[in-house]
Amino acid sequence: MSGMLITPADLKAYSVFDSVKDRPDVLLTQDIIEAVAEISLEVGHDFSGEEYDPLPERVRLAVLKMAQFYALINSDESITKGYTSEKIGDYSYTLGNGSTIQKPNIYSLIKDYVVPADSDLEGTEVKMRMRSI
Repeated sequence: MSGMLITPADLKAYSVFDSVKDRPDVLLTQDIIEAVAEISLEVGHDFSGEEYDPLPERVRLAVLKMAQFYALINSDESITKGYTSEKIGDYSYTLGNGSTIQKPNIYSLIKDYVVPADSDLEGTEVKMRMRSI
């Protein structure tokens, strides 16, 4: 990833959660890096090409959603421990039987940007020997 797709300021402006808005920029930067790494893995590239300058709005929204998710789980240990109910700012949530908050489903936002992976074995000749038992 050559550069940041969004900034901590972008994430703070997007989020409604105080725990995200109050999170130090250095930690939000790490949350953004996690989000971009995951999205890059899903689409097969890192959005560094000229065709992604400016970044498409759907991709930007996907990064914001995923980065907010990482900021929330990285800032609140009760989420990762699976407590049954918790409150973040004015928002409360309930987790059932040790489950955790679900990652946002961003596939509909990024599906048009997926680059099919080339098979590492393409063009490789395979020889196999068999013998009777």
